[in-house]
Amino acid sequence: MWADTILSLRQELLVAVIIFLLLFIKVGAAAYRTEVILHLVNLLLLVNFALGFWEYRDSILFNGMFHTNKLLVLEKNILNLGTLIISLQAYSWLKDHRQATEFYILLLSTLMGFFFMISSGNLLMFYLGLELSTIPLTALSSFDLEKRQSSEAAMKFILSSAFSSGLLLFGISLLYGATGTLSFDIIAQRLDGSAFQLFAFILILSGFAFKISAVPFHLWTADVYEGSPITVTAYLSVISKGAVFFIFIQTLYTVFKPMAGNWYRILVLLSVLTMVTGNLFALRQNKLKRLLAFSSIAQSGFILAGITGSSRAGDASVIYFILVYIFSNLGAFGVVSFISTQTGRESIDDYKGLYATNPLLSWIMALSLFSLAGIPPTAGFFGKFFLLMAGAGKGNYVFIGIAALNMVISLYYYLRVIKAIFMDSQPQPIGKLKIPLLPNIAFLVCLGGIVVMGLMGWVYDYIYSLSIGF
Repeated sequence: MWADTILSLRQELLVAVIIFLLLFIKVGAAAYRTEVILHLVNLLLLVNFALGFWEYRDSILFNGMFHTNKLLVLEKNILNLGTLIISLQAYSWLKDHRQATEFYILLLSTLMGFFFMISSGNLLMFYLGLELSTIPLTALSSFDLEKRQSSEAAMKFILSSAFSSGLLLFGISLLYGATGTLSFDIIAQRLDGSAFQLFAFILILSGFAFKISAVPFHLWTADVYEGSPITVTAYLSVISKGAVFFIFIQTLYTVFKPMAGNWYRILVLLSVLTMVTGNLFALRQNKLKRLLAFSSIAQSGFILAGITGSSRAGDASVIYFILVYIFSNLGAFGVVSFISTQTGRESIDDYKGLYATNPLLSWIMALSLFSLAGIPPTAGFFGKFFLLMAGAGKGNYVFIGIAALNMVISLYYYLRVIKAIFMDSQPQPIGKLKIPLLPNIAFLVCLGGIVVMGLMGWVYDYIYSLSIGF
């Protein structure tokens, strides 16, 4: 019995072991080299990712509060992969940072919170996992202690998170009053679509919308992304958002399945507003961090379009797109982070003539942006194609047409960056930069994922075979 419990919780326990190991090193070691810590953590994260493929069985623990199956383990391993890539990319930034150990303790605490949130079978467990992930993220947003902008980002983040958590808790309390339970399975059986239950659902949906930066709950996103360290911004845009989408689609497809007719119309409206607003604001940006922030808002709109399909294809397309999004977005953020660490330059104008001095970084950035834009034959094209096909399952072709039009609009600001890199010039371009081994590995993984994922049709087929739907 204990062996089965440990195997079911192995991903959470492995992360906890790494956290405690780092705590012991921090407290017990009189002096240590930061580079040794970085290599140790990256090795442990690689082991953690590899063990995610170990054989396991579906199980339910703690009287239904925690459950796991092949789909949930896959989702957690996708987050493990993204965290490993981010850790490799952060090497250049962290090797000269005095608080590298604290950074990883906070980062892994958020990851463990995401794991418990994804495996939750109870609203209380879900909320505890959400808060375990959110509070350390606020500290990470303020990790550049000497920068005032970083402190402002953390303040905006914690205020917006507190507000969204308040809405979420209020909705949970109303739902508990209406159904008399916090269990996901029992809630689904007791929903009757009354006005009271619909109001509770709207409050819960608003809490989710804050976390995924859906319009009109997106106002914190650009400022927090810009003020946070770029490594933390990448984590927020990919790992945090991906984890929330994983539990969001589970909640909609299982707990609130009886209300599908209501939440379909709401999600269509949110999707359109999010895509249009994200793209229009991205057109006006000159700083790459803010451009990628509004780009991530627009990407959330596309993911919502896939969720509206209410089918196994909808679930599979969302998981597949988030996997592709990890490679694409982390490729772009990785280049921005590396150049910013080395030179302090982050605007689009600073990237003029980059291809002449740094061809590898230029191609990684170009392919990442092509994938984010959904240009074939990159993996991002197939990711968005599956999302739109899933959304089209309801027959709302006007909605899908708007989504396709937004893909065309997004080409402008992505190609604007590529034009600056390959076609423009400036008197003082960014000089030749030497890429260390670990960031180089991360770049190659992202590059391989962008190029190869679209050709590996079995990946989508495997995800589809595990997916849930109506």
